[in-house]
Amino acid sequence: MRNLVAATGKFVFIAVAALVFVVSASAQASLRKAMDTDMDNKADFTVFRPSNNTWYTSKSGGGVTFTTFGIAGDDFMAPGDFDGDGKGDISVWRDPNGVWYRLNSSNNTFAAVGFGISGDDPVGRDYDGDGKTDLAVVRRTNGALIWYVLRSSDGGFVAYQFGLSTDFAAPGDYDGDLKFDFAVQRPGATPADQGTFYVLNSMTGGLTVVGWGLSNDIIAPGDYDGDGKTDITVVREGATPSANLVWYVRRSSDGGLFATSFGLTGSDINCQNDYDGDGKTDVAVWRNTNGTFYVQRSSSLNDTLQYQWGIPNDFPVAGYDTH
Repeated sequence: MRNLVAATGKFVFIAVAALVFVVSASAQASLRKAMDTDMDNKADFTVFRPSNNTWYTSKSGGGVTFTTFGIAGDDFMAPGDFDGDGKGDISVWRDPNGVWYRLNSSNNTFAAVGFGISGDDPVGRDYDGDGKTDLAVVRRTNGALIWYVLRSSDGGFVAYQFGLSTDFAAPGDYDGDLKFDFAVQRPGATPADQGTFYVLNSMTGGLTVVGWGLSNDIIAPGDYDGDGKTDITVVREGATPSANLVWYVRRSSDGGLFATSFGLTGSDINCQNDYDGDGKTDVAVWRNTNGTFYVQRSSSLNDTLQYQWGIPNDFPVAGYDTH
């Protein structure tokens, strides 16, 4: 599963044995807006089908949409609210030419902007706090991880070295200032060693260092406790395909641990988001064997939502925020 996740949502499925309108005013809402196409404050179920390059969306408020957009094998899923209308825009970043392509939901116009080069990873988020997703990539060069951001607020350009080339990007609003922070997960020397998260807080410029999870755990950022700050979160695979996935959340509200067993190692892709509209990220997976979303709703942990949407070898678009 790590091989799939490390692709950062590229349109290649590898079968593995493996807000203005928000409850809490926070940059966390931009992750929900990226997947909310009908402005009901709930993430919509969306899958991309490589066989026909089509996005299939089942809106939580009712209705479905099918949109052919992107090229399987070349493009990374990169949804976001780029036009600031509160709705998710279909967007991809194309690796061969470093161009962002999107459909603006506000007026159905097409936009193409060159930003990045082949080999970069897209990390579009709201880094300047203006309510719009900024074009952004990370680049591994000379042993370092370089962040490049094109600010939507003023068109300004940011280039900042943060992290090592062997780190995994883990942007989030860890300090709750409505701006996404540069952050990375640094693996240890072996898969069994502890992983370490490094966060550059945009509010103060200070550095936060937290040891959390193991080196081969999968990053699954989100605001699971609803305090408006990103919680450091990892998902741990089991030893066999039938073993459960275990989620380990470090609550930013009190530093405490929330752990839950949810999903299967061999068939599930984590796709956490706020599906019930309560302002908290829900633990969620999409199962490739049956094309079904499974959501552990934060509003009721004993209430698991199952929703069949998609077919085997599709990819859940919400997985774009998994690294």
